[in-house]
Amino acid sequence: MLLRALGRTGLRVSEIGYGAWGIGGSWWGGTDDDESLRALVRAQELGVNFFDTAYVYGNGHSEQLIAKAFAQTGRRGIVATKVPPKNSQWPAKPVPAAQAFPADWMVACTERSLKNLQTDCVDLQQLHVWHDDWVGAPEWREAVARLKKDGKIRFFGVSINDYEPENCLKLIQTGLVDTIQVIYNLFEQAPAERLFPVCQEHRVGLIIRVPFDEGSLTGALRPDTTFPKDDFRGDYFKGDRLREVCERVKAFDFLIRDDITTPAQAALKFCLSHPAVSTVIPGMRKVRHVEANAQVSNGRLLSPEELAHLKLLAWRRNFYD
Repeated sequence: MLLRALGRTGLRVSEIGYGAWGIGGSWWGGTDDDESLRALVRAQELGVNFFDTAYVYGNGHSEQLIAKAFAQTGRRGIVATKVPPKNSQWPAKPVPAAQAFPADWMVACTERSLKNLQTDCVDLQQLHVWHDDWVGAPEWREAVARLKKDGKIRFFGVSINDYEPENCLKLIQTGLVDTIQVIYNLFEQAPAERLFPVCQEHRVGLIIRVPFDEGSLTGALRPDTTFPKDDFRGDYFKGDRLREVCERVKAFDFLIRDDITTPAQAALKFCLSHPAVSTVIPGMRKVRHVEANAQVSNGRLLSPEELAHLKLLAWRRNFYD
């Protein structure tokens, strides 16, 4: 497993990180905790050292599973978690920052996550949503300063709104943020236009989420795929969306070759081929997912010619609407 710099933090993180939303047991049609623990342990065995979670992933359950895995292996990874907005608005709306992230709320949520993670300090605390109208608000700034002073967090970042890659540019320019988490994949390539260059200029780490477009880019879905009642993808791919997605995914078949054996590996390879990217965090609920994804970190990236062709296949849309 190769490592990359997480911006200017001084941390070296695995190219393939562990996206821990799915193991929280919410929104994904149920999970198996024993298999989740095996997957977390296997990830560490294969060199994964970056684990991204959040309190709302099962009301702390994802965080607790990560702590159990660390206890089992006897070593800790680099952990990023998130503060949920107090007003429960996803995505963030242009309301006063105090409604979403009052200082006391941020501190209390961090302390709750620290308890779940069985640690005194979290490596990276993130706001789970962001709106650039909040840049000058004192509430979140006060909380970040307090949490760092008290040794409860090392670094601070934000997970920006879905498909709004430019809604954090003012924040980055303040120098107050260490990382940005953003959706970036074969379909959604817009972040590379303005966000990535600004992050590179200010040495801000980039954490890539949803590299598989909630599963469509793995090649595992079919037009007639059905989802469990409590799996959010039943709504995400509603109507003709799944059929159209499956048709468009075929255009990426040219990426399959000796060292890229599956569409999922091609999707991860695309993300890693941009030099601004620090780590990619696919969801990995099973051991076989961990083993397949970890193979992508081998130093061989897509060619400029391939990337130029892929740019023509970008597809801007927001299925979360």
